[in-house]
Amino acid sequence: MKSCIALVDCNNFYASCERLFNPAIRHRPVIVLSNNDGCIVARSEEAKEIGLPFASPYFKVKPLADKHKTAVFSSNYTLYADISRRVMQVLSTFTPEMEIYSIDEAFLSFAGMNCNLTEYGRKIKETVYQWTGIPVSVGIAPTKTLAKCANHLAKKDRSSTGGVLDLTCCDTGSFLEKVDIGNIWGIGPAYAAKLRERGVYTAADFTGCNEKWVKANMTIMGLRTLLELKERPCISLDDAPPPKKGIVTSKSFGRLTGSLQDLEQAVSSFASRCSEKLRAQRGFASVVTVFIMTDRFKDMPQYADSLSASLPEATANTPVIIRYCLELLRKLYRDGYKYKKCGVMLSGIVTGSTLQMNLFLDERYRGDPVLMNTVDSINRAYGSGALFYASSGIEKPWGMRRELLSPAYTTKWSDIVEIGI
Repeated sequence: MKSCIALVDCNNFYASCERLFNPAIRHRPVIVLSNNDGCIVARSEEAKEIGLPFASPYFKVKPLADKHKTAVFSSNYTLYADISRRVMQVLSTFTPEMEIYSIDEAFLSFAGMNCNLTEYGRKIKETVYQWTGIPVSVGIAPTKTLAKCANHLAKKDRSSTGGVLDLTCCDTGSFLEKVDIGNIWGIGPAYAAKLRERGVYTAADFTGCNEKWVKANMTIMGLRTLLELKERPCISLDDAPPPKKGIVTSKSFGRLTGSLQDLEQAVSSFASRCSEKLRAQRGFASVVTVFIMTDRFKDMPQYADSLSASLPEATANTPVIIRYCLELLRKLYRDGYKYKKCGVMLSGIVTGSTLQMNLFLDERYRGDPVLMNTVDSINRAYGSGALFYASSGIEKPWGMRRELLSPAYTTKWSDIVEIGI
């Protein structure tokens, strides 16, 4: 039996998470907004049907949303991450090889499976919905790119596919005629425009392109996409993503601030989050960078700058990283400006096997790895932020504006749903 791959994609994931604990909005349009309640980043099918455009600023479409009694939510990343973890745990029971591609997508290897793959896909779909309440679509094909196309078609035409489409037992060419060139995984807007100029409008048209021309004009990645559409696997399944070479945490503030104290709290919070991500991939950073900026879209004095520092020894210790980040911030800070955003980046990341110790470093500046493991364990068990550093602040007046935030149903005891009988 030919090897094949399935792509499982959660349908309108953020909106589905909001509906999961709020049955009253099951049949209403639902939209989720970006940081600071700015733009639409997720829509239910009903929201798409009434014409609420993706990425549109909410204030521009609010009258249309109100007219159709749309349920509007701020991004609840804690909830979405927890539901995603549950979905991925369910998917992992269906295959020994799985690549988590994003918060709402995963590739599953079906290599060596001697069964009806369409029925197996339906079992996956039904099990995920039964165990987590999240609807998914499943695309099955010989390659990852074709699996993406199959998933797109399964989701687009649910009435005939039932949300599951297996291209391994179909005429692939006839299905690729239904996939617009701009919807192919790996082909961005610029390449799509260039291909349309050559009369290439669908995935089926693209498979007829000359391979040498594609490589010359769309690089080796474009050629790989072409070969994948021709059922020639070129993109392997990654069981574990490679460690990141740089880790960044940054956010726009809920309101402008000129306070150094507010900036210090924000930088401490971002440095702490970066450190957690660093330890999660068992890395150590040797360079820290801090940046701050005002709002370039407002008519006001403008200032933006960044500073970096090389650490005497690569570390993943949160207090050490916070200390250096705050020193950089105080050098960057200029009084008299209203700041909109700041951020922290860790780079020069090495692993434990390549870590070069500093013989002359005072132990006070090295930190205690046992303490960090304890903090991470507690935060994993009781939710992110259960333990935090005082320098990150408690009230956080600079925090994101999330006036339409739903409860943390699955990660906070006080927000657990109560059922009256």
